[in-house]
Amino acid sequence: MLPYYGADTEYSLKGKTAIITGGAAGIGFATAEFFAAKGANLVLADLNPEADKIAKGLGADCIGISGDITDGAYRRKVIEETVARFGGIDILVNSAGIVALDDAEVISESMWDKTMEINLKSTFMMAQAVGKYLIDNKRPGSIVNMASQAGVIALDKHVAYCASKGAIIAMTKVMALEWGEYGIRVNCVSPTVVLTELGKKAWGGPVGDAFKQEMPSKRFAEPDEIAGTIAFLCSGAAGMITGHNLLIDGGFTIK
Repeated sequence: MLPYYGADTEYSLKGKTAIITGGAAGIGFATAEFFAAKGANLVLADLNPEADKIAKGLGADCIGISGDITDGAYRRKVIEETVARFGGIDILVNSAGIVALDDAEVISESMWDKTMEINLKSTFMMAQAVGKYLIDNKRPGSIVNMASQAGVIALDKHVAYCASKGAIIAMTKVMALEWGEYGIRVNCVSPTVVLTELGKKAWGGPVGDAFKQEMPSKRFAEPDEIAGTIAFLCSGAAGMITGHNLLIDGGFTIK
């Protein structure tokens, strides 16, 4: 059963321990900054060898664990070290992912496989491991998976990316269905283009300008706008939200 502790008007994460994959850069890092400001203990799981140094810059209750999220041994290490350092896990944010673009008729098998390995399989396996930990320890918790507007609509040259993100939305619903009785909420967020450093490079110039004109917002998202939405979903203010895909797209998909 999803527990009710009363509406949280502060959207606080104080005392909660969160694992954020891909937490050393981009949306993951913006989420880490937001969570730190909300009082959470943080573990940044990231390929960057300086993940711990980056985490320490966020505060004393933040650590980084460097490694490859596609490696099962590394995923187990992240969970074990999180529990050892903070005494438990309350939140998982699956933010690690890649974008590989090519036309559907020529995309390589290796590019397809890599996209599915990182975006889909690793997201599921990390969620499965944290979900099992929460169930075994009779601990309520929240999991947020990073999907995309590309999981809802078609984008040119995004066939592997769209497929991986659409699958994340579907699996999020199944995990929410199965784990609700244990007090575990599972949701996903689906951003539009986000102005991370990579986003600025990929969508700068005429291509990005044309895309923005198709959006009611007429602009792309800032990283902290995605982070704030994730924080809301993990807070006590969202206690009855589970199995939901929250689009953060400036209205792009309403047409």
